[in-house]
Amino acid sequence: MKKKYMLHTLLLMMAFLILVPAVAAASTIGPSEWTQYRLNSENNPVYESDFDQKLEDAIETNDQIRSTPVVVGNNIYIGNHNTGDIFSYNLIDQEMNWESQAPNWIHSELIYVGDQLFVGYGNRFYQEDGTRGTGESGMMSLDPATGETLWNFETKGEVMPTPAYHDGTVYIGTGDRHIYAVNPETGEEEWKLDLGHEMSMSSPNIKDGVLYVGGGKPAPYTFSAVDLETQEILWQTEFPDVYLGLDDVPPSIHENLIYTTGLVKTDDYNQPEHVLYALNIETGEMEWQDSLGTGDMVPNNKSGAPVVHEGKVFVGSPITKSFYAYEAETGEQLWSYESNVNKAPPVANEGTVYFTDAEGIVYAFDTENGELLGEQQLGGTLAPSGPIVMNDHLIVGSQDSNAYVVPTNTLVNGESSVENEASDPDEGMNLTWVILPVLLILIAGIVLFVRRTKN
Repeated sequence: MKKKYMLHTLLLMMAFLILVPAVAAASTIGPSEWTQYRLNSENNPVYESDFDQKLEDAIETNDQIRSTPVVVGNNIYIGNHNTGDIFSYNLIDQEMNWESQAPNWIHSELIYVGDQLFVGYGNRFYQEDGTRGTGESGMMSLDPATGETLWNFETKGEVMPTPAYHDGTVYIGTGDRHIYAVNPETGEEEWKLDLGHEMSMSSPNIKDGVLYVGGGKPAPYTFSAVDLETQEILWQTEFPDVYLGLDDVPPSIHENLIYTTGLVKTDDYNQPEHVLYALNIETGEMEWQDSLGTGDMVPNNKSGAPVVHEGKVFVGSPITKSFYAYEAETGEQLWSYESNVNKAPPVANEGTVYFTDAEGIVYAFDTENGELLGEQQLGGTLAPSGPIVMNDHLIVGSQDSNAYVVPTNTLVNGESSVENEASDPDEGMNLTWVILPVLLILIAGIVLFVRRTKN
């Protein structure tokens, strides 16, 4: 009886040792879904689990990356600017899963809901009737396992903003001035609403059943709130002094305020003033605004995208070439830091905010006092694709066609730099392979013990 009890105990121990690495391997880098621009309404894409593996990589694609890479599970999804190429890449295995193709530019993120990918496509050029987007425009859905196109929803104007999913429907803003509601299963239009203003890169932000988005031409530039249940415009706020940028900025939301930016006219067209705005979420009324300053005009993506983290607004300005931190409720400027032209939203986590610029540099600042904790040269132009943080790894796309994966501690401590070549896959060894040799030795010992016991 004693021998039988010992045998059962040893078998239980063996089963436990087998399950431990299996559970560890099941831990994933990213969340299980990604429903709108930069993951959440604060536009601060951070995800944490018990994943503790170290990754360091430079993922090569075919063309410029101008949209934020999206991570779901262990896979990263990336779209290319000019070519419309779409990639799925396994971050653990450091292998490409598949490559697909959109009919036009991709500036939209690939959102992931219900085992489907959704991505908008189109370009910034104008048709003769003033519609923004030439050639093919629309949104397509893909199978995340294979990259196969499930359906293609065509629109008259571009869909450069990222789609947003809410309550069984996918919503897009377009260069033909409409919000479209699309059935995710069939790709058929459920309804559409004319907002009267084109949407360039202002991705819809959905919170509590209301869609918020910035609009551009025709003037005056206008910000809109749409009730998705009643399919009606709740309010629209006009910005008579803004002449560029508002339609480029995906708004962020924190509690009762919406944050966006725009360029205001000065006496010199080529020296605009960049302004940060906070609107009341219920009424659209201006709660506060503050000037970031004036500076040289830049081509394309002329206005910074704000991010909210722990009661603070972080935003960069391509006009003033600086980064800023604000008190979210009052609009008090907390600190600023002068750098280079920057057009991407930052990301903040655990007391550190990470900004990127057009010179290929990523910066790490203390969120409280703005102290520079570290900086690192990556490559190319890091704009307008914004960085994300997934389990202590900063991931950012570049116009040099690479998506960089960098452990955040190397950014803060300044330990190492990622070059334009992928690191050795063995450096990111999975926990399973660490335990496996020990496990095999233990199993061999148990087998010998059982044989001796029987004898």
